[in-house]
Amino acid sequence: MKGLRNVNSASVAKPQFEKIEPEFGSSFRLIHHTEPDSCWVYWHYHPEYEIVYIPRGSGKRHIGHHISTYEDGELVFLGPNLPHLNFSHGIVGDFEEIVVQLREDFLGKDFMQRPELTAIRRLFERAHRGISFSGETKRRVGQQVASLVELPPFERMMTLLTIFQQLAVSSEYQVLNADSVSLDLNGREQERINRIYGFVETHYAQPIEIQQVASLASMTVPAFCRYFKKMTQMTFTDFVNEFRITQARKLLTGDRSIGDVCYESGFNNLSHFNKVFKQRTGQTPGEYRRALAV
Repeated sequence: MKGLRNVNSASVAKPQFEKIEPEFGSSFRLIHHTEPDSCWVYWHYHPEYEIVYIPRGSGKRHIGHHISTYEDGELVFLGPNLPHLNFSHGIVGDFEEIVVQLREDFLGKDFMQRPELTAIRRLFERAHRGISFSGETKRRVGQQVASLVELPPFERMMTLLTIFQQLAVSSEYQVLNADSVSLDLNGREQERINRIYGFVETHYAQPIEIQQVASLASMTVPAFCRYFKKMTQMTFTDFVNEFRITQARKLLTGDRSIGDVCYESGFNNLSHFNKVFKQRTGQTPGEYRRALAV
């Protein structure tokens, strides 16, 4: 594998925790990115399993201790809490990515224990080390992953189960990490992070006082600032700004004025909004909207 090497985990920056919620009316999350760096978390992890399909192109594959390049597209299945780099990181130009994110119990606590799902259950076990698929499997299953974007809910679920079965019986795969490198938050820490993220998700459009969030985490403000930076590798202010910019990018796909987008996404100053937006995306809100139109 081109560019393959191992890295000491201590030499890699601490990954960010990514909070993921299923889509409304669905037991899993489906994302279709059509531009590089659509995801604002880069070196990150989350408790969900994840399928990533990139129809074409080349880029960097950094999953756990494994670093290499992917070429002519990519199809990977990643287990929970396995640190990985955003697959579009550093890419300039055309890019497309379909991502499926789900919990192991997305169909119920005991669903995976059904005897008919033995092969899929073993696939999920292998995914803890990260799996990259190649050959006909990547081509055929990749097309099925891409088709999920257009399918109605029931057909989407049935196709996803078919995808898992085909991945489970395929021999065209490479396990990316010889040893397990998944991270784990204890229940208390995960609940605390979820509480903080949930608060921002609910209140991002309003002024957020750090004292209020520190109290939510049962910490003093200095202790909270240290804790949040340690857990996410970013300051709380940067996190809130990132979240607001993500919301602004969604709003800019509609017909709201840039001023309305500014205030609806939680910024109270248009000049500051323009400055932060350009820092995060490399474009002003107006440039970003014009690029979408093109």
